[in-house]
Amino acid sequence: MSETDSQFAGAEKRPAGPGRPRSFDEAAALDAAMQVFWQKGFEATSLDDLTKAMGLSRSSFYAAFGSKQTLFLRAVDHYSRRGLRSLKEVAETAEGDIVDAMLQALANPEGGSRGCLLINCITELAPHDDQVADIGRRHLEAIEDMFAAALNPENPESARDRASAFSSLAIGTLALRKAGIPAERIERTLQQARSVLPD
Repeated sequence: MSETDSQFAGAEKRPAGPGRPRSFDEAAALDAAMQVFWQKGFEATSLDDLTKAMGLSRSSFYAAFGSKQTLFLRAVDHYSRRGLRSLKEVAETAEGDIVDAMLQALANPEGGSRGCLLINCITELAPHDDQVADIGRRHLEAIEDMFAAALNPENPESARDRASAFSSLAIGTLALRKAGIPAERIERTLQQARSVLPD
């Protein structure tokens, strides 16, 4: 996932007049908005921050997305869907232990201090925003489902408690990253926890 939004500059190719189809790449615009929200958080992100990063005029922004809140929800949902697709691919292509591969992908010890956009949003907004809480809950439930399927493909429901433990472990390591804990220590934490959590 890119750490910059420079590749999305100029997303708007020409002004959109009445009846004219949108002339910008909406997925690229969502990616750019996602990066800004990820870096600054919802409250600190201004409309100018968004339009600059997305390469849109204010009129095109309002025509396409309506409001900062609507864009934010779409960007977070976009992030969630992309992340879940990536995790599913990890589970499907892992050459060794699927659970270990998923833990590494989610924890991403070398990923830096920005953490996970969704977990950041849950912390910042979910307590007073039901829509953000709903997206976060669905995302976490989907991760748990994947762990359950990896632990017991024949009967995932029987592995629900263990799946919850592995999911919680992976999410907990994101807090360590946000706090600046070195990657080597996070790796050791994963290894230690993995040794005491049953398959």
